[in-house]
Amino acid sequence: MIEEAQKIYPKVPHFACFDTAFHRTLPEAAARFALPSDLFLEGVRRYGFHGLSYESIVRRLSKNLPRRVVIAHLGNGASLTAVENGLSVDTTMGLTPTGGIPMGTRSGDLDPGVLLYLLVERGMTPALVNELVNRQSGLRGVSGVSADMRDLLARESADTSAAEAITLFCYQARKYLGALVAALSGLDTLVFTGGIGEHAAAVRWRICEGLEFLGIRLEPRGNEAHTPVISRQGGAVTVRVMQTDEDLMIARHTKRVIGMSG
Repeated sequence: MIEEAQKIYPKVPHFACFDTAFHRTLPEAAARFALPSDLFLEGVRRYGFHGLSYESIVRRLSKNLPRRVVIAHLGNGASLTAVENGLSVDTTMGLTPTGGIPMGTRSGDLDPGVLLYLLVERGMTPALVNELVNRQSGLRGVSGVSADMRDLLARESADTSAAEAITLFCYQARKYLGALVAALSGLDTLVFTGGIGEHAAAVRWRICEGLEFLGIRLEPRGNEAHTPVISRQGGAVTVRVMQTDEDLMIARHTKRVIGMSG
């Protein structure tokens, strides 16, 4: 892409801001898959994504950054990340953005045997499997009607498949949230961001429902109103709704690199 852009703007500096960079601090135990070491050395590992979004949230929290934070970036692409002292220590997406929790059209994590079944028993080509797990699965695949959470919430009461897709999404997000809290040995702040995270009060409520034992207690009216803090006053965990700004992070990084290069 940069090579093509340079043909059009040959005298302009070009930069790439990688969405994986924020996760470079993952410890090896979190970054590795349980595969032979030569594959890890080759680069088959957990990279994580949505890094610019997570960095944006951490920057906004920086004046009073809690030690243990889980950030849930929930949108058409969705992931969660555990942040300790401002650094990413675990995340749900892996080698590619297909891993982790279900998304708008992506499957999220699968038993590797599912892919073998599709390739061997169903005779699907790698290209067809790629199309299935990245563009025909997730909310769209389960509901059969839409990848948009707004559409599914509007259909939920009359459409069983839409209701099942919402339930699956919230269950998987809640399960991974619990896992990341375990990775942090506790939780101080939970942040919801992204299109769903910022605007779908019902989804936030269902993800947090049943997690009172972790200290997560939402205030119903604040949650419905999308207030900046939606947790109950005096609770052990602060739950926030924050707008992310990935474009601003790209601009900041570009400005910094231009300054470094003179």
